[in-house]
Amino acid sequence: MNPCQKKHHPGRRRIGSLLTLAATMALAGCASLQPEAALAPVQEAARKHLGASVQPSHSDEDLRAVAERVGELLAAPLSADAAVQIALLNNRGLQASLAELGIAEAERVQASRLPNPGFSLGRTRRGDEREIERGASFDLGHLIGLPWARELENRRLTARQQQLTLDVLSLAADTRRAYLLAVAAQQNAAYAREVQAAAEAGAELGRRMAQAGNWNALQQAREHGFYAEAALQTARAEAAGLATRERLIRLLGLWGAQTARLTLPARLPELPAAALEQPEIEQAGLASRLDVQAARSQVEASARSLGLSRVRGFINVLELGAQRNSSNEAPVQTGYDIRFELPLFDWGDARVARAEAVYMQSVHRAAQTAIAARSELREAYLGYRSAYDIARHHRDELLPAAKRISEQNLLRYNGMFISVFELLADTRAQIGVVRASIDALRDFWLAQADLEMARLGKPALDSAAAASSGAAPTGAAAAAH
Repeated sequence: MNPCQKKHHPGRRRIGSLLTLAATMALAGCASLQPEAALAPVQEAARKHLGASVQPSHSDEDLRAVAERVGELLAAPLSADAAVQIALLNNRGLQASLAELGIAEAERVQASRLPNPGFSLGRTRRGDEREIERGASFDLGHLIGLPWARELENRRLTARQQQLTLDVLSLAADTRRAYLLAVAAQQNAAYAREVQAAAEAGAELGRRMAQAGNWNALQQAREHGFYAEAALQTARAEAAGLATRERLIRLLGLWGAQTARLTLPARLPELPAAALEQPEIEQAGLASRLDVQAARSQVEASARSLGLSRVRGFINVLELGAQRNSSNEAPVQTGYDIRFELPLFDWGDARVARAEAVYMQSVHRAAQTAIAARSELREAYLGYRSAYDIARHHRDELLPAAKRISEQNLLRYNGMFISVFELLADTRAQIGVVRASIDALRDFWLAQADLEMARLGKPALDSAAAASSGAAPTGAAAAAH
């Protein structure tokens, strides 16, 4: 009988100890998937900064629950906060980004796990001799670099969480802007229809006056021309209203019957009593800017990657193995072997140089991000203050002055000092003031949305620039916004 079947040799005990150690290390290195924990920072940021919830949709049941919640929010005229909540739940692009976070979490867990040990079994025959070879191996090189790899993936996951949080806040800011533009366009369209109705009445009165011989052709043509221009402005305002409404629908992720249920308020919110005073906007903003935090995390991750590359620069493959060979005609052979890569042609300097270049790239990008953030914060706040001052000037000066002029002309008309056509001409003069007031109020709320976004990430800033320069996009330009 084969003696190796009777006795417990030291080699067998060594192999058993090695396998036990490898199994213990593998169990210690088994990290579990925790998608809820990975999403928690994003959800907390949405609750803190937006007062809204973010929830991934993994099944048809989740989608039905989202549809029910969207239906509840669409039951009443939509508010800006309700629009943001619908977008965070129903926008499929955001849902795709949430799935990317699951990918990052899986990569983190994969990097935290030890490699599987290797086993080999061979049987050879030479005449009556039978030889059985058994071996076990473990990648020590991977084990040495495991702490760096685990830390690297943890930082990458943190950076992805920060970027996804910024995506959530950007979607909320875009939705709020689209909502304000849609409400302003609807308000402009409603006022344009009122102007068109008044112009149509004036044109009809002019036609009758011309038929009665009290007006000449030039006077009638002027009234008709005003009516034609008013009709054109109404068509443009309604087109702008449809375009901004559709952009809002896209951000909200509405489709089918949901689009018909979308109802907007008739007017923009009123101007606040006072503007926000933020003299330390740069310092406060940099502390909360998510893009700055993400850039800083990227620098730290690159530094960790550089450290790992230097550690593995010379020895990239290092394996430890144990062997036990038995034969029916010879004693059992036991031993071990170590396999490593000889750096004869590749000394790892290229990998280290690449890691150093990536690190410096992340450093410069982080610095540029901080510089841009400071400028954007200043620009957003200045745009906000300019937009507020302009809107307040319209509210406190221009509109009251136009109203006083209109009241005085009405008194003169009632006293028969001016004709109805002079009264209509005064009404036409007020049209530009009202339209400019609506645009100024819209620009203020857009600038406030930019300021809120500037505290957390990169703002749009186009509305703030338009407000500070006094330009108020109308018609097709408003639709392009």
